[in-house]
Amino acid sequence: MTDKKPSPLAPGKPASPCAMVIFGASGDLTKRKLLPALLNLARDHLLPKDFAVIGIARRPFSDDEFRRKMADDLRELMPEELSTPEWAWLQPRLNYLPGNMDDPATYRALKERLARCDRDQHTQGNYLFYLATAPSFFGLAAKQLGSAGLTTEEGGHWRRVIIEKPFGRDLASARQLNRELREVLSEEQVYRIDHYLGKETVQNILVFRFANGIF
Repeated sequence: MTDKKPSPLAPGKPASPCAMVIFGASGDLTKRKLLPALLNLARDHLLPKDFAVIGIARRPFSDDEFRRKMADDLRELMPEELSTPEWAWLQPRLNYLPGNMDDPATYRALKERLARCDRDQHTQGNYLFYLATAPSFFGLAAKQLGSAGLTTEEGGHWRRVIIEKPFGRDLASARQLNRELREVLSEEQVYRIDHYLGKETVQNILVFRFANGIF
């Protein structure tokens, strides 16, 4: 019998201390989905008190410029959030690292920045990598993270990679992406999000309601 790795988030309890790395942090997904989601998690007390976010994109922002951008995004979409205690708590935990996803130097710099988060914000070597990028970068980013030693779980630390939609263009490309991920990650380390797979079925429920008495 093998020991089961602990889940980073038990139901109803805050996650263990960690750093969240968002690739493509200057994009629309971060603005419209991830930032509001983090605020909601903070409001529900599901984020750890020892928490940090590192955004990565090509734009040459400083930490303060990135924080101002996130504030501007909130002001556009959810202006009421700017005066909440959750935003006051999250904003200083936002960090930024400019770089290209195909450049190994980006991942070396990321490793150094994560070590700083471990030291200054007590994130304890637990890392979550969210690939909010073009699909062509998914396999490349995983490979580069592996080469930099950032996907290795040891000493009780956990590492996770979230793949945003679409997960391949078809069955063959999805299997190829899986092979690339599994070269550096175990299945337990990968979380796939592809809500388009269920989109048509959900829309059809409206039709089913009127076409079938069961619904």
